[in-house]
Amino acid sequence: MERAVSAGGVVHRLAPSPRGEIQVVLCGRTRDGLWGLPKGTPTASESLRQTAVREVREETGLGVIIVGDLGTIEYEFARPSQGVRFEKTVHHFLMIPDGTGATDQHDAEYDRVEWFAAPEAARLLTHDNERDVLRRAIRVIETGAAA
Repeated sequence: MERAVSAGGVVHRLAPSPRGEIQVVLCGRTRDGLWGLPKGTPTASESLRQTAVREVREETGLGVIIVGDLGTIEYEFARPSQGVRFEKTVHHFLMIPDGTGATDQHDAEYDRVEWFAAPEAARLLTHDNERDVLRRAIRVIETGAAA
């Protein structure tokens, strides 16, 4: 069993509508029907916060600012072709766009990056543990409560 770490987050904004609903960015792959939160692996010299900002920029095309900590999730996965199992910890941060970039400027890891109303994003997320992170984020946004 090998350990793996990554960092990313929930990027949110208030919709430009009279209701001002919470919207979040999801990354998707059409070929396998996956929708997920942006995240990735730190380089040797990066902090988790630096990793989260860089990975979110690469995977969504958006520059972001961290405004809160959403905690971690842990899970296991295997890479049978390498004969390895991983125990992974993902650190999530609450983020807002900084006004630079655009979702059509994302890298090739995902073929779709889109804004969704928070309830729709929760429905679309492939993994339950990421759905839990999104619920934490919504609670923090709506109440200002600590994660």
